[in-house]
Parts: sequence; structure tokens; C-alpha cells
Amino acid sequence: MTTPTQPAEQLSTTTLLRFATAGSVDDGKSTLVGRLLHDSKSVLTDQLEAVEDASRKRGQEAPDLALLTDGLRAEREQGITIDVAYRYFATPRRRFILADTPGHVQYTRNMVTGASTAELTVILVDARHGVVEQTRRHAALTALLRVPHVVLAVNKMDLVDYAEPVFAAITREFTAYAAELGIPAATAIPISALAGDNVVEPSSHMDWYGGPTVLEHLETVPVSHDLTACHARFPVQYVIRPQTPEHPDYRGYAGQIAAGAFRIGEPVTVLPSGRTSTIAGIDLLGDSVDTAWAPQSVTIRLTDDVDVSRGDLIAPSDDAPAVTQDVEATVCHVADRPLTIGQRVLIKHTTRTVKAIVKDIPSRLTLDDLSQHPAPGQLVANDIGRVLVRTAVPLALDAYADSRRTGSFLLIDPADGTTLAAGMAGGSFAAAATGIPGPDDAGWDF
Repeated sequence: MTTPTQPAEQLSTTTLLRFATAGSVDDGKSTLVGRLLHDSKSVLTDQLEAVEDASRKRGQEAPDLALLTDGLRAEREQGITIDVAYRYFATPRRRFILADTPGHVQYTRNMVTGASTAELTVILVDARHGVVEQTRRHAALTALLRVPHVVLAVNKMDLVDYAEPVFAAITREFTAYAAELGIPAATAIPISALAGDNVVEPSSHMDWYGGPTVLEHLETVPVSHDLTACHARFPVQYVIRPQTPEHPDYRGYAGQIAAGAFRIGEPVTVLPSGRTSTIAGIDLLGDSVDTAWAPQSVTIRLTDDVDVSRGDLIAPSDDAPAVTQDVEATVCHVADRPLTIGQRVLIKHTTRTVKAIVKDIPSRLTLDDLSQHPAPGQLVANDIGRVLVRTAVPLALDAYADSRRTGSFLLIDPADGTTLAAGMAGGSFAAAATGIPGPDDAGWDF
């Protein structure tokens, strides 16, 4: 979003940060987002006037900044966030895509959607209530989704007289829990979203705090968008064969590079078939290029006339992922109906969707102490658990710890297309917490 004080040419030189907010009901997520947008001057005049008008009709003297994000009628009536609200704003230092996610346990599944592509999660805690079950749930999902950076925003400090001991106690409890999850680090910031303390401007009520405001941290946290260092992966989305007089023999494989880089002359393997070839050409926006990298959308041409179709994965021959029909993963169940052993499902991985069956549900995670409840038999809405899925045909999956893009998948009900669960292949934070060997995911910067 370009504001009057920020020319478009200036925005082109700034970096982009995707972040999500999470927390329990009434912790003040929408108010924080509204305050962030308002105080950073990212709200258009007509938007602010609409919020002021809606606030007056509700008998409020001051504008209710939560209305800047709670746009659904049901959200405004109940005073809670139900769906994920995306907002785009910018400062001279950085551009932002913000996902304001629901806090109610019923809508925890929406938090998975908002945080799945986030590079930072802001977890809010009400200073009066401290760390509650939903706080732990959101921290666990943040760890499960391998979000690289976490901010603990202790909100409503004005309601506890801006007391430092309250902030310190909450920070200690959350930090200990985060360490058990394997979260690399969490930055704690005491705030009052309603009053604007430490959101954009430093607070005059908390001189004992010497750290950054929320916006300062968002503007300065290191963000890596370099996907070229990751394992190169190209899921084929479409096969292009014009068969015209101008291009009688053209055969190209179109899609978006999920990670890494590809070069002309590079030996590649097509999975799951295992056939090998060499990259003969790369077409980008109508031009031929020597090299292409994530997340560019390109068409790759091969030297050999091999059988390649939608859903296949092209990878460097010396760095190809393993192919398997037995997928072991951690899933977050998001559907109202349970996931049970023996259930037939569809598994969607990158551009491929195949039939599968749930062979086993070894454990369900207990959020209170991070213990594993063995053999639960089923997973219900918002449960986090381990599953073993057998696919009808082989899939080329990476471990989620190696790649958030090619290590993730969806389980879908074949009857009506309902999404049942979001899955992360390989080990998880739960494996690390219980001492079961898992992948080396130190740093989570991928």
C-alpha cells in the first residue's frame, strides 16, 4: 500500500515482512493491528472516517481501532475476530503483509492459514491473565509451522498499572514454554494497544523498559528471502505443447519454482518416475534465460522427450528428494469431522493430488505439558498429532524442517473437497521435545 508520504519508487527498495498476530479472545489483537495502522499513518482518510462513524453509532466516544480489521458483521457484533484479516501497509523502512488471526479456540484452524507463510508471529497475552491454554496452543502452532521469529506482546499493561513484575513473570513463563517447543528466541514487549504504549511510539509510563516498540522491531528484525540456497524444486503445473507451424516440436513444463535455482545444462531428475534429462532451455516472460530462481514462474525445456505431467517434480539429479508412499507427519486437524484410522483421503502436495489412506495415528499432542497421548484413535478439530498416511502412488516430499514449501501438504475429504488437516512431513517440535530423534532444524531460517 502506497501512502501519500511514501512514493512508489521508495517502496521498491524496501524489504517485505509477512507476519501474523495471534492470541486468546479479547487479548486485543485487532486493537493492536488498528493502532499499528493508525499510528504509522497507514489508514486512508475515508477508512478512518468510517470507523469513527461506526464507533459513534455504538456509543463510543473514541474511535474503536479494532474495526479497521474486524470487517465481518458477526465480528463487529460479537467483538471477536472470526476470519483471517489481511492488511497491507508500509513504512519508509519496510513493507508489510499482516494476517490478523482469530483468537477463539473454535477458529484456531484459521491461525494455521495466517501463519503458514509468515516470517514472524506476534503472540498477544493479556497482562491480567498471563499465559493461558490458547497462548500455548498458538505458540505450539508457531513452532510447528517453523515461523522463524516470535514476538510476545504483553498487552493491557495500563490495566495492571504498568507494573514491571507482571511483565517479567509472564515473560519468564512464556520463554520457558517456548524453549520446550524449540522456538529459537522470543522478543517480549510490554504494550497497551488501546493507549498506544510501545506500539509505534515509546511509552512514557514504562521507563523501566528499554527495548524496541512493536513497529521498531518489525522494521528491523532480520528477514531472509533468499530461497536460492534451498534445495532446488520445480513442481510442474502445466505442460505446454502448442503444435503450431511456428512451434511444431515445442514441449515445455510450466510452473513456479518452489525453491532454489535452475540453470541451462543442469542434469535433472523427474519424480516420482526417476527419469533423468538435462535442462535445454528456460523461458521467462517470453524470453530465454540461462538461470531462474524461486519464486519465479517459468517454463523449463528438457533435452530428452521424457514423460512429464502435472504434479511431477523436477529436481537436480544430485539433490533429489526421496520418493515414498509412506508419509509420516505432524498435522493440525482443521475440520469439524474427526480424522480416523482407516479413513480414505486425498493428499495434496504442491501441484499433485493423490489418493491415500490414514494407516495410523500414533499420538496426539497435549499442550499443557507437551506430552504425547499415545494411540488416540482419532483427531478432532484443532488437535495436533502424528499421522502415518499411505499414498496410492509415490510422492517426492522434503522434510518440513528443510523446506516449508515442499514439506507441507493438505489432507482432503474426497467426498466433498473439505480440507481435513494441514500436514508437515518428517520430524516436528514435538519429536525434539520428547527426545525422539528428528531433523536438525536449528535456526529455522529457510
